Amino acid sequence: MALSTQTRELLMHVSTATLCTALFKRGLHHQFIQNVQPLNPKLPNMVGEAYTLRYIPAREDLNPISVFLNPAHPQRVAVEQCPPGAVMVIDSRKDARAASAGGILVLRMMQRGVAGVVTDGGFRDSPEIATFNIPTYHSRPSAPTNLTVHQALDINVPIGCGDAPVFPGDVMVGDGEGVVVIPAHMADEIAAEATEMTAFEDFVAEKVREGRSIVGLYPPTQEQSRIDFEAWRKAKQR
Repeated sequence: MALSTQTRELLMHVSTATLCTALFKRGLHHQFIQNVQPLNPKLPNMVGEAYTLRYIPAREDLNPISVFLNPAHPQRVAVEQCPPGAVMVIDSRKDARAASAGGILVLRMMQRGVAGVVTDGGFRDSPEIATFNIPTYHSRPSAPTNLTVHQALDINVPIGCGDAPVFPGDVMVGDGEGVVVIPAHMADEIAAEATEMTAFEDFVAEKVREGRSIVGLYPPTQEQSRIDFEAWRKAKQR
C-alpha cells in the first residue's frame, strides 16, 4: 500500500519517540535504527518509503575500483533508480570503516527528489553532506571508499539496518534523534495515533511548565485531566 499524502504530512509533525511508543503498543520493539544520527538535525522530518541497498563484506578480487566503470554496478543503479519521495536505506553491516556513499551520490539523490538517505555505516564528504537540503543519517564520518570494505550486492530487498528490519516499502521517519521504521501496512494507523499522542503530550508539557504534577495527568488517570485536555484541544484547535 503506497504512502498517502495525508499520512506523509502527519508523519512530518510527530517525533520518532512517539512513533516508537505507538509501535511498542503493537508488540514491535526493534524498529528504531540503532547508532545512527542526523548530519543536520535542524532539517524537517524525513518521511518516505524504504528503497534498500545491501552490502556484503568486500572480496578483493571482485571489488577493484574498476567496478565503478560498469553502469550496472548496484550502488550506481540504486542511486539512479531510488524513486523520488523514497528514502534510500543502506545495510552496511554496522561497519563504518569505509563509506557507504559520498557527497556526489547523495547530491544526485537530492537532485532527483529522494526524501533522505540512511546508513548504519558512514558517509564520506560528511561536512559537505551536512549542508545539503536532504536528511541524511549515519553512524560516523568515514573517508575511505566503500570498495575497501563493502561490496554492493542487492537492491530493494529486505535488509537489516542498525539492528532494525527494513522491508522495501516500509515507511521511514527520521528526526533530530534518529530513524524509526514503520511497517507499511501500519503506517496510516500509526500516524493517526502518533498525531493524537503528540497533541496530548503538548498539553501535558504546557501544564507541567505551569507547575502541575504529572500524577493523574501523565497518564491521565484523573477525570479532570481528560476534561482539561478536551478544553485545551478546543481552544488550540488541535
